Amino acid sequence: MYQAPPFTLSLLHPRYWLLWLALGIAYLISWLPYSWLMALGRGLGRLSFKLLKSRGRIARRNLELCFPDMPAAEREQLVRRNAEETGCAAIETLIGWWWPTWRIRRIAHFKGYEHIQAALAQGKGVLLLASHMLHLEAACRVFGLTHPSVGFYRPHNNALMEFFMYRGRSRGNKFMIGKRDVKALLKALNDGEVCFYLPDQDYGRNRAIFAPFFAVPDTACTNGTLLFARSANCVVIPIYTSKLPDQQGYQIEALPALEDFPGDDDYQAICRVNQWVEQAILKHPEQYMWVHRRFKTRPDPDAPSLYDNKSDR
Repeated sequence: MYQAPPFTLSLLHPRYWLLWLALGIAYLISWLPYSWLMALGRGLGRLSFKLLKSRGRIARRNLELCFPDMPAAEREQLVRRNAEETGCAAIETLIGWWWPTWRIRRIAHFKGYEHIQAALAQGKGVLLLASHMLHLEAACRVFGLTHPSVGFYRPHNNALMEFFMYRGRSRGNKFMIGKRDVKALLKALNDGEVCFYLPDQDYGRNRAIFAPFFAVPDTACTNGTLLFARSANCVVIPIYTSKLPDQQGYQIEALPALEDFPGDDDYQAICRVNQWVEQAILKHPEQYMWVHRRFKTRPDPDAPSLYDNKSDR
């Protein structure tokens, strides 16, 4: 288990003062009504895509690669909606980290918990597959209301941000595990914990299997899902997370456990994972993290990048 970073006097050093100020302002903003926060987030998103043009280029290119038959006007509208949801993600981080439980309950919805209960009743841990939906910080907090879980994450390089991020992401849940601590995650699963794992980004060539993802036939996919499924006493349960319309909040939907997973064929197992990710995205494509360079790792390391602009690589 990754230990919660302690508060030390070094966090009061002048180099952190601006960050302290920004965090203080963000905390005060978090107390605004939910509808105001979402309006603020949408505005921030539109502004960020105008100022940070590489974000729009990456999102647009990912959508071109995944949906080559989508009309250009429809794709551009999706980019604009994704920009707004990207801005909302920053606000949803404040919600996940700082909202009191009574506020979270007002926007929390959960379906399919019986699938998780069935696995736990068998004395197994649960490897909970989630996709990189932009509202994930808030959704994880919602999940913790039903069943406190364990997170697998990348510690922040800034000590003050790490202090707040660890506590924010652990709020309502159990603890966090650094992404390189494979043994700790295996232990948590063997101890019967429910552990979040996100298999849908490009983590590089190491331990990657190339498999289809939407219209891209050779996408680098981590085999970590297979490693944990085979090495721990656990079942693999995918979930959908959705941001609901009309200010209703967030819904978690646990699906039945994957049967006979991962099996003997690694490629087919990864294809099953990718098919679930595709289904999760298609429910709300505007809510997915399209600004990630999902296709930066190619099967041939000497092949040209799928992202033409140098600033997008």
